[in-house]
Amino acid sequence: MTLLDPDRFPLHDTTDFADADRGFLGALEPCVITDANGRVVWDNDAYAFLDGPCPDTAHPSLWRQGQLVARQGLYEVCPGIYQVRGLDLSNMTLVEGDEGVIVIDPLISSETAAAALALYRAHRGDRAVTAVIYTHAHVDHFGGVRGVLEGADPGIPVIAPQGFMESAVAENVYAGVAMSRRAVYMYGSSLEKGPAGQIGCGLGMTTSSGTVGLVPPTLDITTTGEEHVLDGVRIVFQITPGTECPAEMNFWFPEHRALCMAENATRNLHNLVTLRGAVVRDARVWSAYLDEAIQLFANEADVAFASHHWPTWGSDKVVGYLTLQRDLYAYLHDQTLRLMNKGLNGSEAAEVFELPPTLEAAWHCHGYYGSVSHNVKAVYQRYLGWFDGNPARLWQHPPEASAERYVECMGGVDAVLARAADYAASGDLRFAAELLDRVVFVAPDDIRAKEALAGVYDQLAWGSENGTWRNFFLTGANELRHGLGEPAPAVGSLELLAGLTPEQLLDAVAVRIDGPRAWDERITIDWALTDLEQTHRATLANGVLTHRLVPDGSPGADLRLILTKGQMLGAMIGLGLDQINHEGDLEALTTILAVIESPDRNFPIVTP
Repeated sequence: MTLLDPDRFPLHDTTDFADADRGFLGALEPCVITDANGRVVWDNDAYAFLDGPCPDTAHPSLWRQGQLVARQGLYEVCPGIYQVRGLDLSNMTLVEGDEGVIVIDPLISSETAAAALALYRAHRGDRAVTAVIYTHAHVDHFGGVRGVLEGADPGIPVIAPQGFMESAVAENVYAGVAMSRRAVYMYGSSLEKGPAGQIGCGLGMTTSSGTVGLVPPTLDITTTGEEHVLDGVRIVFQITPGTECPAEMNFWFPEHRALCMAENATRNLHNLVTLRGAVVRDARVWSAYLDEAIQLFANEADVAFASHHWPTWGSDKVVGYLTLQRDLYAYLHDQTLRLMNKGLNGSEAAEVFELPPTLEAAWHCHGYYGSVSHNVKAVYQRYLGWFDGNPARLWQHPPEASAERYVECMGGVDAVLARAADYAASGDLRFAAELLDRVVFVAPDDIRAKEALAGVYDQLAWGSENGTWRNFFLTGANELRHGLGEPAPAVGSLELLAGLTPEQLLDAVAVRIDGPRAWDERITIDWALTDLEQTHRATLANGVLTHRLVPDGSPGADLRLILTKGQMLGAMIGLGLDQINHEGDLEALTTILAVIESPDRNFPIVTP
């Protein structure tokens, strides 16, 4: 086991373990959840190995985080507020009202959400769900909503921050396939769970793999200070756009003296840009909203809880915790800008960046999910983009072409393999990986190169405090040794897509158009939606699908489809066309469907 610096790793402080167990009411036994076909979509029992001592194949700090996060069950946050933790990547919070229970963040999958609600009801009674709140637009905070709505009044309010749908679509539909593939690496979903494999991701253990749905919000929260009473429970909202998610909000329960921090303050340094990919988050704004939460609520709070990890109790501790989180993101932002303005590029700034001792000494500031290194690069990217200003790096060859030239200059594959082995033996695993990566891109069938690189990735993984880094390294090693596994889970489920607006559906089609194949097509289709009393004109020209609202019956369309919004999705994938009223030639739609590309959900990452 690695010896830890007591100044950076305060092992004497066991408060987190007491807090993670506080309020425990009961666990799900066994903690294995299956779908309707018996397929396992969640298995928290697979992490039982974390009860043992930390092995040499894991960073002790990450092992400690895994021990904390793997705890599962129903917990009382305070009288009237409960959390189910350890049944998915995120927590589901339940607030008891006059007539039933308000559900906050119904997990990723309907199966895990239903199991979480059943666990709550087993201990607190069979209360009806009277409202749903999404704290923000990441799938682990809304995807399981159907699992808590069964039997609920169909008219119950669904509350979310303004911009929720736009943000959810951008991540889960527009860029969903690429993000989903990279998420396999980030969460280590293809890895065996064990001391040498996947031990969590810092924010939670992993992602569930059940049925994802989406019920669009019925009420958007637009301003800080906005108040609503749901099932007799008064809630004061704080809008925090541009923090951990483009659409996010914290909120305060005055009668409970309880503060929900969504995912803006969790028990780790979070990501300013995730390794799966996302819009770069604004560390300056993030810090400012944390400060606003302190000013508005923290001094009155008896408890602060979030959509991941465990709560903080006591107003002094809440203020202290949020203050350090605020300073963490402010320091990352300000000091990166200082280094940028001294002329350092992102990699150079990340290499010299150090957190102050006070932040280093706080467990919840450690980079289990985000990291100082890639967050500094994210700040640089937000302000200056991908180019570091050096002309030599303005128009570089892509990886495969660059690797061929490097390996040739260094004397060929055998010579580079030998040099990489020397660097690995000397402990410079980072440069060994760089050399071996170039060899693999030159000779992807060379078993020696792939195994050497996989071995280096193993060592880098086992020494990483960051769970997502560990999973990236180990998944890369796994694919080098065994090839591509199962494709990443399909994104944009039919139910999720059914929740999109007509504009968003047309945008989703537009990003799938194979531009070169469509260069010469000139087609205009009117989508006359009878239930919405709207007509959306979609035009394919110059390889681009554009759309706008037009008055119904406007001249110039090759085809007019007369249908409901519910039929629109089916028509876009070529289903139910014979049941749709139309004017004009259906061949126009067939032509557009023919140039829609099906993306590769299992594209290679560590090989060319």
